Amino acid sequence: MKRTLSLLTFSALGAGAAVATPALAADLNVTVEVPRLTVAEYHKPYVSIWVEAPDASAAATLAVWYDADSKEDKGVKWLKDMRQWWRKAGRTMSFPADGLSGATRAPGPQKLVFSGAKGPLKDLKPGQYNLVVEAAREVGGHEAVRVPFAWGKPGKPASAKGTAELGAVTVAVK
Repeated sequence: MKRTLSLLTFSALGAGAAVATPALAADLNVTVEVPRLTVAEYHKPYVSIWVEAPDASAAATLAVWYDADSKEDKGVKWLKDMRQWWRKAGRTMSFPADGLSGATRAPGPQKLVFSGAKGPLKDLKPGQYNLVVEAAREVGGHEAVRVPFAWGKPGKPASAKGTAELGAVTVAVK
C-alpha cells in the first residue's frame, strides 16, 4: 500500500511540474519572394530577416543573406546598407553568425521555418511583433517590408508586398 501511494504521489508531482512550465513549441513559417528584375546589371540582394518588438527594437535576427564567400570577408562591408536592421541589431553582431548567415538567394519564393523551441526565437515572449524583411542591392535600391504577427498562438498567415526589391512576404505561426 505504501509503495502504491509513493508512485501515485510521484506521478502527480511530475504531472504538476509539466503543467507549471509549458514550452512554446510554435514555428514561424516565412516566405520571402525575391523578385526577378529586368535591369542591365542584376545583383542578388542582401537580405536581413528579423523580428521587431512593439517598441521598434530588434527582438531577434532570424537570417542574414549576403556574399559570405567573398575574399577577405568583403561581403560584411555592405551589410550596413540594410540600414534599419544594421542600426538595431547588425552592428553588434559578429559575422558569419552561426545559424543566421547564408548566401544571397536567387529570384523566386524562399520558404523558411524558424523553430520556437530553439534558435533566435526560443526566448521570445508571447505578444504582438512585426516580421521585418529588409533588402539592399548593389546598383539597385533598398526596401523594408513589415508584416505584423502574434507570437505564441497559431493564426492565419499575414502578408505584405514590397514595391521593388522585395515581392510578397508572408508569415504564419504554426
